[in-house]
Amino acid sequence: MQHGGSPGTWTHGQRHPGGAAPGPRPSGPGTAGRRGAPPHQGLALAAMLFAVSMTFIDQTIVAIAAPDIIHELGLTSSQMQWVVNAYLLTLAAFFALGGRLSDIFGHRRVMLIGTLVFVIASALCGAVPDGDFAQAWLIGFRAVQGIGAALMFPAALAVVIAVFPVERRGRALALFFGISGALTAIGPLLGGWLTAWTWRAVFWVNVPVAVIAIVLALLARIPEHSRREPLDLPGAALVAVGMGLTVLGLQQSSTWGWDSVATWACIAVGLVVLAVFCRFELRTRFPLIRLRVFRDQAFSVDNAVLFFAMVAFVPVFFFASVYAQVSLSASPNQAALYLLYFFIGFGLASQWGGRILDKRGARPAMKLGTALGAVGFALWAGKLTTLSMHDQWPYAAMAGAGIGLLLAPASTDAVNRAIDASYGEVTGITQTVRNFAASIGLAVYGTLLTHTTISKVDETLRAKGVPSGESRGIAESVAQSVTGQGDSRGPSGSGPVAEAVRDSMPAIRMDFAEANQWVFSGMAIALGIAFLISLRHPGTRVTREEPSGP
Repeated sequence: MQHGGSPGTWTHGQRHPGGAAPGPRPSGPGTAGRRGAPPHQGLALAAMLFAVSMTFIDQTIVAIAAPDIIHELGLTSSQMQWVVNAYLLTLAAFFALGGRLSDIFGHRRVMLIGTLVFVIASALCGAVPDGDFAQAWLIGFRAVQGIGAALMFPAALAVVIAVFPVERRGRALALFFGISGALTAIGPLLGGWLTAWTWRAVFWVNVPVAVIAIVLALLARIPEHSRREPLDLPGAALVAVGMGLTVLGLQQSSTWGWDSVATWACIAVGLVVLAVFCRFELRTRFPLIRLRVFRDQAFSVDNAVLFFAMVAFVPVFFFASVYAQVSLSASPNQAALYLLYFFIGFGLASQWGGRILDKRGARPAMKLGTALGAVGFALWAGKLTTLSMHDQWPYAAMAGAGIGLLLAPASTDAVNRAIDASYGEVTGITQTVRNFAASIGLAVYGTLLTHTTISKVDETLRAKGVPSGESRGIAESVAQSVTGQGDSRGPSGSGPVAEAVRDSMPAIRMDFAEANQWVFSGMAIALGIAFLISLRHPGTRVTREEPSGP
């Protein structure tokens, strides 16, 4: 249905293209200032940025401190992997619940609670004692950090949506996603600097950031709205178990192997539980997630585009960083600077994407962003074997610009089109989709990179005269080392095999670059699929808020 003579425009007061009429939404921005003084939009946005910055930085900063943590606490590499995975696992498992809790108890309240949980857990991670309890302590409080982030992030995003009117929301969320996404690149730089003092500081740095976020949130006069509905505890348990098992199987595939029964058991059981969750949600009166929101074609397209975009966006942090350290012989800090090329394009284009959304809707921004991203990743893949940052930066920036163009428009349009679902709930859905996609991307690309690296290094070593049996074992060891943590050092020893491997290191670095070409080409394919999906978007856009319910 059209509005005001502008083709392709509809409002929440009218019937959605999906055929379902929206119900009242008590937490809409149209009522933001009705209870007392209006909110201070700038302070609210700054507060939410400070809050979520901790969650973005934490995804990369801990990896930089990993060698020092392993050395001081006496952990094994697999135990350290669980320190990283525990955070990501609980984050993925509890996002939907966090979004629903923010609707029931209020976005500002849940954001503040989530921030407190996150920062207290961070401080306790930094205070881990030496001894037998170190592993359980660190993994346990990393999991609590993930729960805090799962409470904080959807609530923070809902606050930004609630305090900005729909005609200004695109630019506000473009700034939100642009800055918060770029903060991920700061993690390695900040981690390297803090670890030089003590690795515990990578956790303690969250304390002053959290204090600033809480103070700004209190000063911003953010209105509190809630939906007095019962919490769907069975649904929360089902989605947590389903997401947790599925993501666990994907995360551990690199360790257990794709031929492991445990890998496929986790994924299969997780997917079955998620299917049971969907069936349960369709039958319960007050569901955790109102699945009928997916009847709206635009909402479904937005989430599908986000899914395939995140298959590329989150994994690129890891794979580009490791490529820089192995093939380009860069330090961790230099690898972070290499990522900045991507984020320069991302940050600039995200603002452009927000303006396109506000003026023309999400479809043009998604089409342009997915196409630009697909071309950028494809060209970037082709330049990886030059082993030169100078030759790669335009294509890295192009890939980043593509993601920046589509991220805020797709996310904002999905929230604007919620059918009788509130902001916290829908942000929980979109963030769950994004995290699940990232887990799939990391698992699939990690497997592809490992297998390709083994094949190429094995071939290189056999060409140097290393016996085929030994060459395969060395290739597997090299692949495990470089894909787990960037390290271009050659082997020690004086035997002919060790000498041959040392002589082969320049060729092995090229082998790793060629293996990464497959990964980055896979990212280009993911963006290409997202482009085809974006063509299915109906092109309608939201121009004003519906009236608030009682």
